[in-house]
Amino acid sequence: MVSEAGYDGLCIDPSVEEIPRFKEFAPLYRDYELDCMINAFPFQLSDMQPLYRLARELDAVLVNIIGGVMPIHPEDAVPVIRQWIQEAGETQILFETHRDSLLNDLFYTLQVIDLVPEMRLCADLSHFVVDREMREPINDRDQGYIETILERSDCFQGRIANREQVQIQIDFPQHQEWVTIFRNWWKEGIRRWKERSRDDATLIFLCELGPPPYAITDSDRLELSNRWDEALIIRGWVEDIWSELENEKLSDIVD
Repeated sequence: MVSEAGYDGLCIDPSVEEIPRFKEFAPLYRDYELDCMINAFPFQLSDMQPLYRLARELDAVLVNIIGGVMPIHPEDAVPVIRQWIQEAGETQILFETHRDSLLNDLFYTLQVIDLVPEMRLCADLSHFVVDREMREPINDRDQGYIETILERSDCFQGRIANREQVQIQIDFPQHQEWVTIFRNWWKEGIRRWKERSRDDATLIFLCELGPPPYAITDSDRLELSNRWDEALIIRGWVEDIWSELENEKLSDIVD
């Protein structure tokens, strides 16, 4: 389904205990000519080395770390981050903005990225909207914080939140203001990425929509929307954003 829908790749979410099962995916990636991205879940400091080995076996284009090692004080996170960066070698790695992980909340993340200037992020901004219970319209302070995150982000994830729910249905009328906010954030993040990246660089946008309890359910435990269809819609939005930015660049050259 992923290949036939025209996606370029498929992301997997292993912890160390799940490595043997995910090794079995290798021939599928080759057969369907899909790139591999890994959302790595290390729960101990030593976990990243076997996860990096899995990444090399699957020829992963990116390892995105959702760290289960969570020091309370930002300065105590520095050696954890730097060890994982050092162990990565030539593997491209990012650290995801995600609740219940190393970068649990917006303010902690802002402190950590100041302490580790070489650290790059994968931006799932939905977690920060819930974490700070942001209100719409976004005020100047929160917009400034988000722009700081975008400046450090080299990958983006397609989940839309509101101040109380981490994953909302994108076609419900009551959610349209948040849809607009996130589409604008993605455009600004992609614009900044294009400005600092080589012309032949590749940006990964992950259309990540989670199952329940991310996806809200009714009294019969049925989801309120179709996540497969929503992911395709989000992909279309991001393709439109990319085209708009390319056209803006051409316009600037002509002017």
